[in-house]
Amino acid sequence: MKKAQMSEGRGRRLREYFIAALVLCGLFVWADPSSAELTAKANHDHITIGFFYHGGSVSVSGISDPDTDLVIKIVSDDGHESLRKKGKVAGVLWMNVGSLKLDHVPSLYYLRSTRKVEDILSGEERNRNVIGYEALAHHADAQGISDDKEKSRWFEEFIKFKEASQLYGVSSGNIITAEKDGKHTYYTLSDWPHQARPGNYTVTVYAVKDHKVVETAESHVLVEQVGMVKSLAGMAKDNAVLYGILSILAALGAGFGVGMVFRKGGGAH
Repeated sequence: MKKAQMSEGRGRRLREYFIAALVLCGLFVWADPSSAELTAKANHDHITIGFFYHGGSVSVSGISDPDTDLVIKIVSDDGHESLRKKGKVAGVLWMNVGSLKLDHVPSLYYLRSTRKVEDILSGEERNRNVIGYEALAHHADAQGISDDKEKSRWFEEFIKFKEASQLYGVSSGNIITAEKDGKHTYYTLSDWPHQARPGNYTVTVYAVKDHKVVETAESHVLVEQVGMVKSLAGMAKDNAVLYGILSILAALGAGFGVGMVFRKGGGAH
């Protein structure tokens, strides 16, 4: 009797294992192909700033679902930005009349997409993921601004300033897609400005379908000073007096060198 019960219990467990295996196989077969499919990789995840650094380029590539649009965002951590407000004093002279402070804004903001983000994402999704300048304006906190209209006007000026400094940029249609080894791949290349501050930058790739973000993948880029540049930057921060003395000596040395060159050349006539 005991052997019969043990045999029946063993058979029940085998049936349970078999049913569980069938369920897992079914989940694997019928799973959405876009899930766990998106990947992101930056070609330069560590950028070093030395004496001969003049910027560079960063490419982002990976695998995606062919039935989705892509948005690629490269940003620094949120921080503070200050602008000086100019205005006419007494209706004649243009002078600084105040300052504008923005909180929760990145120092660098790059956006690339397969199509215009307004065409592929709802406003709610753009605001939720801070995708696009309009969403960035909603995300930012402006100090010293009286109303929304003035905030919008000054934020537009802030964007123009950042774009002129090559630190902000939004564009569409410049993500290359292809089929490779049976997989759908993507690739985009962005110039990396020498003005970008040292720090950590986040690369986020969004897969978009039916005006919603269905999947994300992340990569990171570290920018840091090295060698003498790092030493001088640390000295300027931690020992300003010594840094000032060395700067004066360097300026005097440069002036002396220029004077010697002119003297050897016979001087000016």
